[in-house]
Formats: sequence, C-alpha cells, structure tokens
Amino acid sequence: MVHDDANLVAAGDVSGTTVYGADNSNVGTIDRVMIDKSSGKVAYAVMSFGGLLGMGGDERPVPWETLTYDKSLGGFRTSITEDQLNDAPAAEEGWERDRDWETRTYQSYGLAPYWI
Repeated sequence: MVHDDANLVAAGDVSGTTVYGADNSNVGTIDRVMIDKSSGKVAYAVMSFGGLLGMGGDERPVPWETLTYDKSLGGFRTSITEDQLNDAPAAEEGWERDRDWETRTYQSYGLAPYWI
C-alpha cells in the first residue's frame, strides 16, 4: 500500500495491507474489498487471519467501518478481536448475495448494516 498523504487509494492497493489490533498486534491481512454496486460504498474488507506463514488461516468479511487507516503503522487498525472474527458468520458460497448473512455479520460486530 502506498504510504503518502493522498486521501484516496486504489482498491487493489489495499490488498495485502496488515490489520492491527488495539494493542498493535497483527490481527490479519486484507485480501480484497467488496463494494456495493448501488451506492458505491465499500461494504467489506475480506480479511485473512490465523494460520502460520499465510497457510491454514481463515477469512472473514468485516464491515469496512471497523477499520481505520493508521499512517504510523502503514496499515489499518481495528478493535475487532480474533475471537470476534472466529465467532462471526463464515463466508460460505454466495454470502455476497445473502442479506440475512450480511445482517447477522453486522450484528456480530454490533453495527447497523451499511444499507440502512
């Protein structure tokens, strides 16, 4: 990810960016972002976490508003814990077309869905 003072970043440049917890620990890495076609808003960052050396981990879409870019870290900061990631609904095939799944996901992080 480019570390400059620009306010915008290409979606492709977000991939691979580290996500840090409140204690500066490495929580995971952003694989890709999901954009709502109607509103143009970024709805989710699909995040990889767990595993060893990038192998055997898991991934979960997390609501974009749970992430804040931190220039000093060169990555995103979140208050989401690994336990919350593990407890969130798994991204099974077709999740991106399932409003019930999306609702449960937002509820698991204590947020109102982005489309409301």
